[in-house]
Amino acid sequence: MQEIEEKLAHLIRTVDDLSDVVARQEREIERLTRRVELLVAREAEREAEATGGIVLGDERPPHY
Repeated sequence: MQEIEEKLAHLIRTVDDLSDVVARQEREIERLTRRVELLVAREAEREAEATGGIVLGDERPPHY
C-alpha cells in the first residue's frame, strides 16, 4: 500500500508540474500572438503608406 501511495504522490507532483508548464506556455503564446498581431498591423500601415518603390518578397517590379 505504501508503494502505491508513493507512486500516487509522484504522479500528483508530475501532473502539478506539467500544469504549471502548460500555464506558462499559454501565457507565452498569448504574448507572442499579441506581438504578431502588432507586427501585422504595422506592416499593413507601412504597405498602405508605401509609394510603390519597394519590392517585397516575390513581387515583380513594376517594369515587367
